[in-house]
Amino acid sequence: MLNQADYLLKKSNRGAAIAPQEMRTAIIVGVVRDSRRREELDEHLDELALLADTAGFRIVQRVIQERKAIDPATYIGSGKVDEIATMVAALEVDAVIFDDELSPAQGRNLEAAIEKPVTDRTGIILDIFAQRARTKEAKTQVELARLQYLLPRLTGMWSHFTRQRGGGVNMKGEGESQIELDRRMTKTRIAELRRDLEEIGKQAEHRRKGRTEAYKVSLVGYTNAGKSTLMNALTEAGVLAEDRLFATLDAAMRSLTLPSDDSVLLTDTVGFIRKLPPNLVASFRSTLDEINDADLLLHVVDASHRVFEDQILATNEVLAELGAGEKPMVMVFNKVDRLEGTGLRARLSQLYPDSIAIAAKTGEGLDGLLSLVQRRFEADRRELHLRLSPMQHKAVALLHQRARVLDTRYDDDGFTLMRVLISPKDLGQVQAEAGHLIEALS
Repeated sequence: MLNQADYLLKKSNRGAAIAPQEMRTAIIVGVVRDSRRREELDEHLDELALLADTAGFRIVQRVIQERKAIDPATYIGSGKVDEIATMVAALEVDAVIFDDELSPAQGRNLEAAIEKPVTDRTGIILDIFAQRARTKEAKTQVELARLQYLLPRLTGMWSHFTRQRGGGVNMKGEGESQIELDRRMTKTRIAELRRDLEEIGKQAEHRRKGRTEAYKVSLVGYTNAGKSTLMNALTEAGVLAEDRLFATLDAAMRSLTLPSDDSVLLTDTVGFIRKLPPNLVASFRSTLDEINDADLLLHVVDASHRVFEDQILATNEVLAELGAGEKPMVMVFNKVDRLEGTGLRARLSQLYPDSIAIAAKTGEGLDGLLSLVQRRFEADRRELHLRLSPMQHKAVALLHQRARVLDTRYDDDGFTLMRVLISPKDLGQVQAEAGHLIEALS
């Protein structure tokens, strides 16, 4: 059954033409302004081409315009619109994709002039997420984001009816009536999805509270940086890992065993990208809250990418938006096996002295990464000598689960003397669950 977003897309000329299974070819368009250097735009368009490929489009041409200000009516100048229309007709292109988000009016004006479907980076990203959502949570999150994107764009989707059977001065044409109906349906569905996500968020929060005792590590980073490959290498998680943007959307969580035999929880989260649609970030907040709940972030970076520093900035911007910008974080430079002979590895160690270099695919550097996580894990733990009465047997059992027990002895009065490594947070939770105050001798 189609969800509301797919239903609206398929009912419109635009949606039917750009459905991924029907799409064949497209032109991508970008604009250079004073604040954007040409090489930056080239990189953005390269990324847009990868996004389009992931969504099922083959790019046959790219168009770049240099202009001081954006045209409020068509984003690009009228001459460039005519040029693209001619190119589309000559190449028999199916759609045109803009690198920046178009306003609803700009999209309608461009489609009227080019006579082909027009979309933008935001629309493509939303289409990819819709294709790749697997769980009920992800599907709900994506549908909400797509409907919020579609709602202001409903005007004009039924203009062909209005042109054919418009009403009189005080009468509404069939197209106008259909627009109003779709708006009501869409707003109702958005309200339903928000309620569903609120409930999903409560359930996720309950699950997180159930594992507060565990030390949590989250993998974050730009899409296609190799997070899922790293997750699989460390935990044999079997997470889908492809050389494509947004290969996985759903958060995956696995237990990770450290060299000390301590266990922590490792989470792989959805990848970030520049110009990530705000509605998508908001819709995925319950999933991304795993990041806020983490004790340590591993920021995975594709060190072989020519603009990896821009990708670091884009990731940091999203983390700040989520309120996780101040979380303890380690930079993990992945794919360093591709840097041989470039001198970049030495430069990375100078620029990021607290980082670590790995190659998740080959296993290089993973032992060092595990040791680093263990050091961070142990940093907030301290050695304590505890004295527990025979009545505190539950606390003893919990300590064996939550702490590293270094030594256990018994005194003449039947008390258990334990020497443990434990964090103040874990000790407090053990006391709360055991229902007894634990006496610390040191």
